[in-house]
Amino acid sequence: MSGLCPRFHKAIELIGGRWTGAVVRLLMNSRARFAELRNAIPDISDRMLSERLRILESEGVISRHVLPDPPIHVEYELTQKGKELQKSLEAIGAWAERWIEPDPAPSARQARPARHVRPPRQVQASARPRAARRA
Repeated sequence: MSGLCPRFHKAIELIGGRWTGAVVRLLMNSRARFAELRNAIPDISDRMLSERLRILESEGVISRHVLPDPPIHVEYELTQKGKELQKSLEAIGAWAERWIEPDPAPSARQARPARHVRPPRQVQASARPRAARRA
């Protein structure tokens, strides 16, 4: 038995990252904006999606397009390298249909919760000026 091929290992680590397959699968259909991807992937955070998109872009799997027309927005699409994953992902999908049981209660994200905004810090006013407090 020979050792693990480093290229195979890197490919599995890349595509096997949490939500990475979902991002690639969604982009198989067409270009998509960040919000469209986030809304289509249950439970993914903005930070995690940004990280996955950055990794996929750095590996040449997706490309990022800034559309300057007001309002400015960004779209992502698969490169040729990414498109060539289609047969592999279809094979994984067929295998999953045959062998993987669905979760009993899939996560159904309703509306995204509002972002937590930290309230401003309360500053206690002192009767003495700052210089006097140091003395």
